[in-house]
Amino acid sequence: MSRAVEESNRAMLRARDAMDRAYAQPLDIPALARIAHVSEAHFIRTFRATFGETPHRYLQRRRVERAMYLLACTGEPVTEICHLVGFGSLGTFSRTFHGIVGESPSAYRRRKAAPADVPSCFTKAWMRPSSTAGKPATAAKPATEGKKPAAAVSGPAPAAAP
Repeated sequence: MSRAVEESNRAMLRARDAMDRAYAQPLDIPALARIAHVSEAHFIRTFRATFGETPHRYLQRRRVERAMYLLACTGEPVTEICHLVGFGSLGTFSRTFHGIVGESPSAYRRRKAAPADVPSCFTKAWMRPSSTAGKPATAAKPATEGKKPAAAVSGPAPAAAP
C-alpha cells in the first residue's frame, strides 16, 4: 500500500470516527471534509471508495443501529428515540428505519425478544442491519424446475381397516 493511500485511509477513518462519536449531532459534509483535510467532493468520493457507502448512508445506518438497540432495550417512545439518535422528524426516521431494517420501528420493537441463551456477540451480529436489507432479493429458480418429480419411496402399504 502506498503512503498516499495509507494517509487517505487514515483521513477517512478520522472522519468516520467523528461520525461514530457524534452520530446524534447534526453533521454536514463540509465539517467532515475539514476533519479529513480534503475538499467536500473528494471526501464523498473517497469515503465511498474506502467504505463502500456514502457518508450520508453510513451515518443513517449508524443512527438506525443505535435506534435498534434503544427500541429493544428501553421503554422510550419511538418519537423520543428518533430524536435521541439524531433524526429531526419521525417520518424520516420511520422511512429510513424501514428501508434499512425492513420493518417499522414499532414492528421491530414488538418482534424483538433477545434469546436468553445466545451470546451477545451472536445477537449483535444477527441484529446488525445491512445496506441491502430493505431491497428485494432476486428469487432463485428451484433445482427441480422442468424435471419430473421422483417417485416417492415408501414402506409396505398399511393393512386395510376392517
